[in-house]
Amino acid sequence: MDLAFVESPVQLLNVLEWAHAPALPGVPVQPGPESTVRTRPSRTSDLTVVVLSPTDPMSRGQLRRMAELARDEGITVRWQEARGGADAVVRTVRALGPALRRAERIVIGDPFSRYVQLLLTLVRTRQLTVVDDGTATMEFVAQLARGERLVRWHRRGRRGPRELVLAPVSAAARRRLTPSRSREVEVFTAMPVDAPEGLTVTANQFRWTRSRFGPPRLTRGADLVGTSLVETGVIDREQYSEAVASLARTHGATRYFAHRRESADKLHRLTAATGLEIVRPDLPLELIARRGPIGRTVLSFPSTVVHTLPLALAGTGVTVAVCDIAPEWLKDTASPRAHGFLAGVTGTARDVHRLPAPA
Repeated sequence: MDLAFVESPVQLLNVLEWAHAPALPGVPVQPGPESTVRTRPSRTSDLTVVVLSPTDPMSRGQLRRMAELARDEGITVRWQEARGGADAVVRTVRALGPALRRAERIVIGDPFSRYVQLLLTLVRTRQLTVVDDGTATMEFVAQLARGERLVRWHRRGRRGPRELVLAPVSAAARRRLTPSRSREVEVFTAMPVDAPEGLTVTANQFRWTRSRFGPPRLTRGADLVGTSLVETGVIDREQYSEAVASLARTHGATRYFAHRRESADKLHRLTAATGLEIVRPDLPLELIARRGPIGRTVLSFPSTVVHTLPLALAGTGVTVAVCDIAPEWLKDTASPRAHGFLAGVTGTARDVHRLPAPA
């Protein structure tokens, strides 16, 4: 049995893509010289997905819709109310104990998740797969290659009491995620990664998404994709609002697809300032765009979609354009790595149109 743990709609989408990835050539990644690149047969009937449910309503709603799609594909889905204090953690670990012991392969969507790291310390399987959790996959592979501890790119270097307490768990999980003679580690990704020796890279080309949805009807205007960089403390809110307004005016955008983590207050201010129609998607944007209608141009800031939308919308005539992040937009509290990481997200995107940051 394969056992997958997901905490977001995008992770569940990519588990679906992994389960259906066919044994066909075609690799949209740039592996290191010593890594192995492959694709493999579909597997759905022997897969159980455990949803470690988050607390925010938007994520929960999208996850429930994704869980329906997964069940329609013959995948077993377990919904686990995993949050709510130490008692919830203990209940979750106890409930998952038998499945953890039986699993032949563990599939995870977020190697940086403390919850997932805790679960990884309890498994002994020799087969592990990491599916995309957005652009964080790029940082995960880079940190693995450099032998660094696992830290999200937007976090500053300071380690608080919680991080110090959980440091042994994180270190143990990192060892589990490191390939060895006794452990096979696969990364299933649409991101450009430079894989270290021994890491297997499998191509995510969004074949399942393209086979189940679309092609979409195209509208004449442009659509703008929102980001949660304000909410994560990376970008100044006023600078971001001005950039959104400038892009909307320049490109004739009429709709703004909100990220599930964007605050209601910020979205209300954007509507008042720009007149954009705010759309709260009920599924990951790759599926929404493929289902349509979607603008002939999709505008985005550096994010996962500048890598995934060109794959999901291949052959539809949609142009994906990415707007650079100006250094002055960054908050003083942003990680020193933030600008370089975001520039790398933009610079490595394929089949997109580059836009300068609005003046």
